[in-house]
Amino acid sequence: MDTTAVFLTLKLAGLSTLLLMLLAVPVSWGLSRWNSHFKSVVQAIVALPLVLPPTVLGFYLLLAFAPNSVIGGWWLTLTGERLAFTFEALVLGSVIYSLPFAVQPLYAGFSQLHPHYLQTAKMLHLPWFTRLKVVVLPAIKPSLLIAAGLSFAHTIGEFGVVLMIGGNIPGETRVVSIALFDHVESLNYASAHQLAALLLIFSLLLLIALYWLQGKRRLKWNVM
Repeated sequence: MDTTAVFLTLKLAGLSTLLLMLLAVPVSWGLSRWNSHFKSVVQAIVALPLVLPPTVLGFYLLLAFAPNSVIGGWWLTLTGERLAFTFEALVLGSVIYSLPFAVQPLYAGFSQLHPHYLQTAKMLHLPWFTRLKVVVLPAIKPSLLIAAGLSFAHTIGEFGVVLMIGGNIPGETRVVSIALFDHVESLNYASAHQLAALLLIFSLLLLIALYWLQGKRRLKWNVM
């Protein structure tokens, strides 16, 4: 078993999910409250990774992370190291690639939120962030858990994007999906079966939990 690749994948998924939730909550909240002709354009940009081939996204991210680009050059100036083919590049790429998996459940939760919660939050005369934290977010807890679960699972299953921007560096960018591909290429099917079975079982259990949460959320909205 490629324990290093497994732990690296869990680290990547955990950190990416944390950053995604910090980013997706305000984005989803803003989209759910925003009425504009440009809203559909912003939603399309956020959802683009759902339909864009991972290699296409990975290619443009690789160009953006290159030392002669704005982002890559800024990173090089700040840290003295390149951004492409590093763990940090995997995190940034994962956040962009998995963003719609975090935004869509949260957007649905905010959009279906009963007006009573919003009125209560307004009556408290608290800053908007405090209202969101104290009143709104607890009311959409199942949506938060679903968004976090989907983001975590999607990051673990990434292949095309991480291969393009991270390559295959053991201990730094060689995640489970890359290790599995290596084993298949080298005809090491025993190790490939181990990793594939691990991903299969984990994904199945996580999906069961997410579907259970989704059913719980629908029941809550029906009761309200």
